[in-house]
Amino acid sequence: MSEPARSPSSLELDLPEGALVVLVGPSGSGKSTFARKHFLATEIISSDFCRGLVGDDESDQTASKDAFDVLRLVTEKRLGAGRLTVVDATSVRSEHRAALLALATRHRAPAVAIVFDLPADMCFERNELRRDRGVLRQVVREQVADLRQGLDGLLTEGFRQAYVLSSAEQVDVATVRRTGPVDSRR
Repeated sequence: MSEPARSPSSLELDLPEGALVVLVGPSGSGKSTFARKHFLATEIISSDFCRGLVGDDESDQTASKDAFDVLRLVTEKRLGAGRLTVVDATSVRSEHRAALLALATRHRAPAVAIVFDLPADMCFERNELRRDRGVLRQVVREQVADLRQGLDGLLTEGFRQAYVLSSAEQVDVATVRRTGPVDSRR
């Protein structure tokens, strides 16, 4: 199995039906915008939305433990029903992805990572424009470092495919193509 390749300037992302799609990237990298553009609202399980469900505030980090319990529960139910499920959380550390990959394995769902490895300065700028849920610059810096440290090991973690988008242009031109069901029971 080869390591994830850097994406070309024009890119078609092939996603099998029933897959777990994990959006990986620091705050401000464009994961949520990408998700809204390419997936149904019902397919997206956002950690921010789950924080809002349990804490009435999407930016309330004290609600994160309960929010991720909800995120994993909904993810498990969707994968159990064979539905494409998109997790929108930073997921920049392998230990954050491990629980999601375990759910995919349990339900024999192929796991795909879409990585947003954009320049740190771009993430800082975008994050500072957020009125509702900005993240401290130092936190974004740590997320960028964590992402880059674990980037080469994504396929060894258990992802079937890992797409790496390394510029805003690549994110803008990327398209999602849903492929037929994959026999993941082999």
